[in-house]
Amino acid sequence: MPTEQIVEDLPTRPAPPDVEHLAPFELPPSAHAADVVESDGASPRWARLALVVLLATTAGTYLWNLAASGYGNSFYAAAVEAGSKSWKAMFFGSLDPSNFITVDKPPAALWVMDLSARIFGFNTWSVMVPGVLEGVAAVALLYAAVRRVANPTAGLVAGAVLAATPVAALMFRFDNPDALLVLLLVGAAYCMTRAIEKAGTKWLVLVGALLGFAFLTKMMQAFTVVPAFGLAYMIAAPTSLRRRALQLLGSLVALVVAGGWWVVIVSLVPASDRPFIDGSPDNSIWNLIFDYNGFGRLTGSTGGGANFSGTAGVFRLFNDAMGGQASWLLPAALVGLLAVLVARRRAPRTDKVRAAAIVWGGWLLVTGAVFSYGEGVIHTYYTVALAPAIAALVAIGAHQLWKERDHFWARAVAAGAVVLTAGWAWALLDRTPSWNPELRWLVVLAGALGAATIMAAPAVLRRGRWGGIAMTALVGVACLTGPVAYTADTIATSHTGSIPTAGPATAQGLGGAGSPGGGAGLPGGGADAAGGRPTGGSSTGRPTSGSGFPGGAAGSSSRSSAAEAGGPAIGGRGAGGSAASGRGTGGGAAQGQAGAGGGGGGGGVTTSAALVRSLESDASHYKWVAAVEGSQSAATLELATSGDPVMAIGGFNGQGGNLSLSAFKAYVEKGEIHYYIAGSSGGGGGGSSSAIADWVASHFTAKTIGGETVYDLTSSTSNTSS
Repeated sequence: MPTEQIVEDLPTRPAPPDVEHLAPFELPPSAHAADVVESDGASPRWARLALVVLLATTAGTYLWNLAASGYGNSFYAAAVEAGSKSWKAMFFGSLDPSNFITVDKPPAALWVMDLSARIFGFNTWSVMVPGVLEGVAAVALLYAAVRRVANPTAGLVAGAVLAATPVAALMFRFDNPDALLVLLLVGAAYCMTRAIEKAGTKWLVLVGALLGFAFLTKMMQAFTVVPAFGLAYMIAAPTSLRRRALQLLGSLVALVVAGGWWVVIVSLVPASDRPFIDGSPDNSIWNLIFDYNGFGRLTGSTGGGANFSGTAGVFRLFNDAMGGQASWLLPAALVGLLAVLVARRRAPRTDKVRAAAIVWGGWLLVTGAVFSYGEGVIHTYYTVALAPAIAALVAIGAHQLWKERDHFWARAVAAGAVVLTAGWAWALLDRTPSWNPELRWLVVLAGALGAATIMAAPAVLRRGRWGGIAMTALVGVACLTGPVAYTADTIATSHTGSIPTAGPATAQGLGGAGSPGGGAGLPGGGADAAGGRPTGGSSTGRPTSGSGFPGGAAGSSSRSSAAEAGGPAIGGRGAGGSAASGRGTGGGAAQGQAGAGGGGGGGGVTTSAALVRSLESDASHYKWVAAVEGSQSAATLELATSGDPVMAIGGFNGQGGNLSLSAFKAYVEKGEIHYYIAGSSGGGGGGSSSAIADWVASHFTAKTIGGETVYDLTSSTSNTSS
């Protein structure tokens, strides 16, 4: 046989990915063959074991001390209890089982908790555990997405960074909608990664479907990732331009169907047959979408958010209120994004690593810009939506720089990123100078040594395995000590109220003494002697006698909890934290200091044993056992009475449904409301709320029950038609 034929017949080894089109600074594949993995192959056994350990650790850590926060946000917890009692309340996301008004968000996140409560009974665990499971699933999906464009090590790094982000540990242990939102967005990013690999239509349809359900979780915020996803697919999918455009159109159709079916049903159901739409003064789901939970967050038409997250601008994500939540590795993520784009600038159009940088980088930049420049209500915990993008970019960028480690430029960029991250961690830790001050020095020392070992990487790695382990350990300590410490503090502390924050309270940031959020010396705030942390709250679920919200201890100085849409604090009585750990997380300004729009959040209600007994007496004879100003007060009473329906006039921030006096009179005349409770603020919601309060005071006799002014609406003193 000719020699040439023998050579041709020899088995050939397929080239590893990214070898055919090397980036300018990329080494030949033979140099670092261990760094290259097949994107569609299974992870090696060690990686699968490491992933199991990561997920188990995340789940165990998030579950630890979970019950200490009681029901977390009583507003959503009351809606879960209502949904566990009424299928109609579950479908619409009603605050009460008699379906007077919805919450101010779409109900997808509530559906998950509702089903949990129906299966396991309504309790702290059935409300909180779904968020933990959503967090674990988000970590797993992020690992899978990053592994496909880098390697298993990068996937594990990304998952660990997400799990250790303080605001992620906060929100995956809370009952706000953000946990499900993040899971759905990460799931959509994973599906987009799969779609880009082979121009897969089914994966692209799944992207649209997941984004549609993300819309049903938190409305317009779900769409901040859409520009990045669309751009990445149009650039990188391995198919014709025409087919790419048609596939994206199909994905858009899937998004509209998955997110629009519920909206269409709500808009078609007559107003008389459904609850009021909270957050909408004209009782319109479209107003809720485009204003309250949409463009109003950007323009400020729903109320300013400066006192919740600081002044709008390019550095808002780094300020005293926002910085400690998710920005620890934000500078490193931006460096990683630039490193990938530069290193792979000459790669083919279909390069999957650059496509991933566009997906995660666009997610980070667009969402970050919205949070930075939004003039409306932007809360600090919204930054949990940035955590997956930051984690992915750090991991992908580190992997790219590691592949280029024999080049000086790559080592210099990596070392600079470590120094920058350590320096920023010092700045963040310095905002709480009395809180574990030794951490700052540990971070800086590890950062300096880690950067030095990176610059000397060729020599260090030639010394064997221990040199690489030492370099990895130093970099890990420099980059993760700060966020891990903040996360540990977050997990060890109970969190309740409408505006939770992660980590220890800062001197000027939200939650610190003297802050606009009800610190020492402000209405609704009280600080303990240990370090200026507001006190309040037991860790037992249902309120005890004399407590404000679930988790508020009797007689404690609990934290004012401002309305999420920017309303004032509710009568100076908010959801406190644990008396043992000492931090309430209402975080809102006291009335008159919020600086945000929104009418009456309503007066606070003290759920004394006497008041609870009165409400529960003959409760089955009434559609609502009481009517109060504001959803927070209504939620308090519902949780205290094991779910008896309470009418929340004005909703969360005084704009829900705009109940007229004539409509309220009709409810009273039909005997559907037992009591009217005048809040400690006098029911000063303005407009129809004030008219209702004045009418009740004029026609019914007031009595005091458990420190609250209560009117029995079944016993009038004059002609109620006047």
